[in-house]
Amino acid sequence: MSRLHTTVGAHTDTGRRRSVNEDAYLAQMPVFVVADGMGGHDAGDRASAAVVEVFRSLAGRDEVSVDDVTRAVDAAHSAVGSIAAATSRGAGSTLTAVLAVRHDGELRWLVVNIGDSRVYRLVGDRLEQVTVDHSVAQEMVDAGRLSREEMAAFPGRNVITRAVGEERSAADYWLLPIVTGERLLLCSDGLTTELSDEAIRAGLLMGGAPGRTAQALVSQAVTLGGRDNVTAVVVDVVAGGVSPAAEDVTGGLSLSAESTTIEAATIRTRRSRGRAG
Repeated sequence: MSRLHTTVGAHTDTGRRRSVNEDAYLAQMPVFVVADGMGGHDAGDRASAAVVEVFRSLAGRDEVSVDDVTRAVDAAHSAVGSIAAATSRGAGSTLTAVLAVRHDGELRWLVVNIGDSRVYRLVGDRLEQVTVDHSVAQEMVDAGRLSREEMAAFPGRNVITRAVGEERSAADYWLLPIVTGERLLLCSDGLTTELSDEAIRAGLLMGGAPGRTAQALVSQAVTLGGRDNVTAVVVDVVAGGVSPAAEDVTGGLSLSAESTTIEAATIRTRRSRGRAG
């Protein structure tokens, strides 16, 4: 594989109903992170910032391993746990991240998730949601008691079942091929609460530069309600990945597929089933 070349853009907004932005992000090769803090002013924002700060130690490195990432997840748990212990309300954060890692001699994306921030992947005109929400709403969808389209309006949509800072909240991991021409989106739930999957797909397909695309998606979410902080990181793979025509270039959760998580100890690639759009 030739040297990986990406372009990236990011944007965040406090939204219309919050006074503090508890989202934080990092967008510097080979690590891209979105964290959505919980715990209110001086707790939630500190929690998300602590998550980003831990992963910042991996930014700018030529080589990152799977072990480096799992150690960073453990360190993020510890950092947020210390913040929570020092506040009366507690604190926590989501974590969704995409990192270029060297695995079995090849460069691949390692996707990490705790909570309900998300990673989407656009290859050609096909949009996949790679991550699986750790939320009450997602559990109801899995049980057939709620449709995916109803998630954004569900009263308990903000109730998550895993968070950074909670010792028993394990991360989910996916290992994916890096595809030339693909576009990745990392976002907080402030975006997905306001925008449907099809609206996200349309926004990513507009063809604008990553920075303009991230800003347009966030601005649209704020215009449509802005009920929460909104953050988007958009990553384009310009060169250095496998061909999009190659076999088995997809992976993770298709919008119409059942999820299978990958534990850190047995990370492997897998083929996605189904497609959206």
